[in-house]
Amino acid sequence: MRKKYQSIPVNHFGGEYDNGISIEKISFENFPYFQGEDQSERHDRHSFHLLEKGNITMEIDFQKHEIQSPAVVYMHPNQIHRILKFENVSVSTWAINNVNLNPEYLPLLEDILPAKPLSLNKETFSVISEAFSLTIKYAERKTDKLYHSLLKDSCNAMIAFVVSLYLTQSKSSDKLLRFEVLTKTFKRILEKNYTIVKNPTGYAQQLNITTAYLNECVKNTTGFSVSYHIQQRVILEAKRLLYHSDKSVKEIASFLGYDDHTYFSRLFAKVTGTTAQAFRNKNHE
Repeated sequence: MRKKYQSIPVNHFGGEYDNGISIEKISFENFPYFQGEDQSERHDRHSFHLLEKGNITMEIDFQKHEIQSPAVVYMHPNQIHRILKFENVSVSTWAINNVNLNPEYLPLLEDILPAKPLSLNKETFSVISEAFSLTIKYAERKTDKLYHSLLKDSCNAMIAFVVSLYLTQSKSSDKLLRFEVLTKTFKRILEKNYTIVKNPTGYAQQLNITTAYLNECVKNTTGFSVSYHIQQRVILEAKRLLYHSDKSVKEIASFLGYDDHTYFSRLFAKVTGTTAQAFRNKNHE
């Protein structure tokens, strides 16, 4: 029986070495607290997971990933995940909140959403594994005068390394076309405003461009309109709440910025091909 939550469970992390920074290494063959869907959660900070040994199958925002070691997984605080199965797993994890995160890295992390797990070659795995081992040593030296700086800087260095791995899969920012730059900026603004701003014009005004030009940029870059991206972001959050919380459809509609819950219900059905209640029932069978 699925546990009931009024809101989505948030993992506040163990392995806390300093306020807002967590580091831990976990190895398990049989996870005694593993309860499948009851382990669904989101994090209260940016988390990075280095799969050093074994295999793990997990679901991140309704996308199933079968991950083989060595690999690294980044999860944004908004993303919801659950472990489906695992085998002889050893994972090194570090997590950091926005206060301690290098501010230059935040937009880069936003750009790679949704982030897929990255497979690592032997050399790359060795570099990041050694960096984690050094960070663990820093974390244990709590009496050092610059303890917080050592811990924060070493975590950010590992984050920079992981971000650079993701960036190698895409164009460097200096080679991006103006269309692509504007689309990236639009997506960043969307992530912060999707519960408030529901129309393309509102985003175009924030970017100081016309609605027609914003649509042209986004459609040329992604193949989809601005309205499509707005709706997809809203519906993703609706799915998260329908699956992982016991808020009513009316409560979810209000949380997402819709005073008229019947309009929201029609929108959900239009985008997904099923009603909100049917989606909840199907995924809780």
